[in-house]
Parts: sequence; C-alpha cells; structure tokens
Amino acid sequence: MIVKKLVFSFVTFVSVFVASIVFAAGPSAKIEQLSWMTGNWAGALGPNQLEENWIAVEGRSLAAMVRMTGDDATSMFEMITIEEEAGSLVLHIQQWDPGFKPRTSGAQRMELGEITASSVLFNATDEGGMKSLGYSHPENEVFIIHVEQASGAKIDINLTARSIW
Repeated sequence: MIVKKLVFSFVTFVSVFVASIVFAAGPSAKIEQLSWMTGNWAGALGPNQLEENWIAVEGRSLAAMVRMTGDDATSMFEMITIEEEAGSLVLHIQQWDPGFKPRTSGAQRMELGEITASSVLFNATDEGGMKSLGYSHPENEVFIIHVEQASGAKIDINLTARSIW
C-alpha cells in the first residue's frame, strides 16, 4: 500500500511538473525588466505621426496609449497592456477608430518570445493583425517598434524620445 501511494505521488508530481513546462506562457520574466519602455515616443509612419505613451511599471503591469495623427486629424487610437502571467509576460493590444469605434471584436493576445536588457518580442497566440510585435531601445533617445504582420511582412518603426511636459 505504501509503495502504491509513493508511485501515485511520484506520477502526480511528474505530471504537474511536465504540465507546468508545457503550458508556460514563455520565458521567465518580470515586468520590471521592461521599465526602459517608459516614456513618450513619436515618429513618422508614412505621412502620419505615431505617438506611444508608456506609463511607468506598477502593479505588475505596463501600459501604453498610442495615437496616430496626420493631416490635422486623429486616425487611430491603440491600447497596449503587458502583464505578468504564469512567471512570464503577456501583451494585449487593441485599436480603435475615432469615436472609440473598435477595429476588431477584441484585443489580440501575445506571449513573450524573448527578452533582453533593451529589447522584447511577443508572439501572437490567436489570430489578429500581427504575428509578432517587438520593441527595442538601442540608444537613449531611440525606440523601435518591430512589427510582423499576419501576412509575414515585417516593418520597423523608428521613434524618438520627446517630452510632453
């Protein structure tokens, strides 16, 4: 009877251990590792200007409000959140047209693919406009958005720091 209980306990332990590896969201990470994203970043995207405002890390989350403007009008708003989940990071992103009209039925979910001291890459876990979305901060005043569209096309959007105060 004792051997049976030991075997059962061992099998249960191994099953839980394997499941935790298989179902992990991505590499281990803490939200504080992305504090370098905080700030106001802006740059050209075709004839428009893209502006990203990342607020400071707090409560195990990081968030950004994004706005695209051009020709004296706003054409898009976007909300991005990055949160700690299962020992890793998960990004949610959704866009709206003016008048707060959603472009999609819900937010796209992405899981952490890789992270370094000055870059991060998230991979889509469901269908949406992007296969992957990444950010890098190679220089003090430079912030680059790396987008891989659902079609496979890749775009780098170069932004620079600016003060909104």
